[in-house]
Amino acid sequence: MTLQERLADIVGATHVLTAAADMKPYLTDWRRQYSGPAECVVRPASTAEVSKVVALCAREAVAVVPQGGNTGLVGGSVPTGARRELLLSLGRMNRIRNLDLLNDTATVEAGCILAAIQSAAAEAGRLFPLSLAAEGSCQIGGNLSTNAGGVNVLRYGTARELVLGLEVVLPDGRVWDGLRGLRKDNTGYDLKQLFLGAEGTLGVITAAVLRLYPKPTASATAWIALASPAQAVELLATLRGRIGERISAFELVSRNCLEAVLAHVPDTRDPLGAAHPWSVLAEFGDSGGNEDLFERLAGALDGHEAVLAQSVEQARALWRLRESIPEAQFSNVKHDISVPVSRIPEFLEMADSGLRQSFPDVQIFCFGHVGDGNLHYNIGPASLIPQRDAVNRVVYDAVARLGGSISAEHGLGQLKREAIRGQKSALEMELMRALKSALDPKGLMNPGKVL
Repeated sequence: MTLQERLADIVGATHVLTAAADMKPYLTDWRRQYSGPAECVVRPASTAEVSKVVALCAREAVAVVPQGGNTGLVGGSVPTGARRELLLSLGRMNRIRNLDLLNDTATVEAGCILAAIQSAAAEAGRLFPLSLAAEGSCQIGGNLSTNAGGVNVLRYGTARELVLGLEVVLPDGRVWDGLRGLRKDNTGYDLKQLFLGAEGTLGVITAAVLRLYPKPTASATAWIALASPAQAVELLATLRGRIGERISAFELVSRNCLEAVLAHVPDTRDPLGAAHPWSVLAEFGDSGGNEDLFERLAGALDGHEAVLAQSVEQARALWRLRESIPEAQFSNVKHDISVPVSRIPEFLEMADSGLRQSFPDVQIFCFGHVGDGNLHYNIGPASLIPQRDAVNRVVYDAVARLGGSISAEHGLGQLKREAIRGQKSALEMELMRALKSALDPKGLMNPGKVL
């Protein structure tokens, strides 16, 4: 029997895709920067099927490339074409297995769409706070494998901090059942942390126990005009001092990012009418009613030009501006960096200056998450894409000098696999390789990514 026939015995013939037209959507990344061939696309429906597929691939020395919604930005979920590879699509594994409202947890399968988990939590009177622009199509397995961040990290943390337990198929096909909904478990190594953010290079996440939170009964969304990033950092500190942990999102938007959205996205408008060099989109949540929260905000924002959404529709319109930024400036050299929050202004001054010296016609599109120091720092025009390495050197040098990271939430994938060697110490790389070798000695899990 051929490999495809044996796979068909496991998942069913209709879920082993071999025709070029059928496989094509799976083999190219969202940004259309990376593409590679695969022997086939396999779509299992259960952890047992994933286990059997991975075990078969281990015996046949076929590499496995796990894929969720394929919304990543670094080429981490598509084949490289460097060896025999099989693409494992987890989209059929989309059940919410359990909602434990007294424990505030949801047990979900890896193929669940993020928005579906959010909706299920909301219907139960709870909040699952992971939120990002691709939430209508990205899958939770991919979110966890890349340790996704999103807009609510300020209050709730990254994906890593929203997970209590995992179920993982290991590179030899064995299943580790770590689906425990415990807040405290002090019995040795926290194994789940190995797989969160590992981009499928150590195993396949098939299910997770996620933290849920009380659903805020009051919410407010504000668009605030600012003169500079330094003023944004100062305002965040002021708001935290006055209203505490009620801030869930604090998003920085440069003027040219907003103008790109206004030019390319229909039915959008400048919330404040007049042009301002920088803006912040902030989200707040609390118990009680909106009136008390609005009153608190009015005092905290006194002296700042701002608009406060007066309805759910107005809040959605403000968030649409922020969420449309990536597509409004699609073709450029993209960066997903982080530095200490206090050093955001210093990074921008250093990187902006360096880029303008090297590339006089540079266009800088900056937006991102002020509260956790993560900026999406994208460099145009598109004609600079062939000079990506030179652009990266300027940006990465500024990041390194400030003790930052070249990948805050998108992962390494193929895009940053080589660049990370200049950012981490030799010892860090040695330890990462040792973990990879221990768990995946044959190098069959998502090869050519991260390491």
